[in-house]
Amino acid sequence: MLDSDDQKLMRILHIIGTLNPEAGGPVESVKMLLSYAKIGYEGEVVTLDDPAAPYLQHLEFPVHALGPTPTVYGFNPKLLRWLRANHHRFEGVVVNGLWQYCGYAAWRTLRGKKPYVVFTHGMLDPYFKHAFPLKHLKKWLYWLSVEYWVLRGAYRVLFTSQSEKRLAEKSFWLHRWNPYVVPYGSSGPTGDPERKKQAFFDICPLVRERRYLLFLGRIHRKKGCDLLIDAFAKVAADDPELNLVMAGPDQQHWSATLQATAEEAGIANRVHWPGMITGDAKWGAFYGAEAFILPSHQENFGIAVAEALACGKPVLLADKVNIAQDIAEDGAGLMELDTPEGTLQLLKRWIAMPAQEREEMSERACQCFHKRYDMQENAKAIINLFETAAISNSRSSKPREL
Repeated sequence: MLDSDDQKLMRILHIIGTLNPEAGGPVESVKMLLSYAKIGYEGEVVTLDDPAAPYLQHLEFPVHALGPTPTVYGFNPKLLRWLRANHHRFEGVVVNGLWQYCGYAAWRTLRGKKPYVVFTHGMLDPYFKHAFPLKHLKKWLYWLSVEYWVLRGAYRVLFTSQSEKRLAEKSFWLHRWNPYVVPYGSSGPTGDPERKKQAFFDICPLVRERRYLLFLGRIHRKKGCDLLIDAFAKVAADDPELNLVMAGPDQQHWSATLQATAEEAGIANRVHWPGMITGDAKWGAFYGAEAFILPSHQENFGIAVAEALACGKPVLLADKVNIAQDIAEDGAGLMELDTPEGTLQLLKRWIAMPAQEREEMSERACQCFHKRYDMQENAKAIINLFETAAISNSRSSKPREL
């Protein structure tokens, strides 16, 4: 791997439909990966966003926004033309996500010319097959004609855990690709934790000086938010001082229903909805919490889980979070089923846990993060992949001796 200032940095292109922070984990992972020039990794992003989008205005890496793009699929002929004109400037290309025109354009342009890898970001989890069977039937048509060939043509298909890799093979019976499991996680916070907590309390002042558990993610049915509200209502009397923060964007417009549920249960004054939080306020929410909770029905990784661990916070997870088993084995959190009973049990176990055990679990949370989920290792792994691909291509292109 490159480690000298005199050597050329590995220039990598990321293709992603949007850099809107509301799109969740894939966006954060791209931002983190492009912050590691010190280890020989730099690059650019091409996206289908409108170039006037406010979230693109202060990024610290080059972004080529080819939108606006009106369709969910993301069809934009500019992408194909841009890739043909620019792919030669990069040693490798990372396609982030599936089921969009981004993957098709990369496959059409790069196969046989430039190594590309596909980061699935959990989009091959069989959960979707069972939860949305009609959508899965539609995806079968696209799978046979396009997506399968995008993955077949990739130098590697990237997964964040052995569990995600194994589950991906259950979504479609037609599956042949070159899988590779890469380390994944977060870059961790920097700066004064107290100042970050104040930034959060400025946004959510009602939890200042209060104890709270933190949910941070999309307010989405997949995330089990309804299970969490119902379970919290059942244990609220067991710990009258405990609050719950539900932070994140509400793309499904579901929070009003959940708030009504909390009102009916008599806990509305203890459940707080600050909306999407970023930057110092996000890290402050982690630092101020007792623990992080995610009763998700499907989560290939969950960057917020790694962020919580980086702040020394225990994590209370459903078993469908693919890294939950590893974290539970490290003693850095708790794991239960993604059911009403399992979510209730998560809360009951935390409330019953003695203070000394909570402190010890917090210490193990930090250790777990540094051992498993430092995002810098992900950047190193991607560099190594493209260096290996370059060496392999160089050898195969040499003329054979007679």
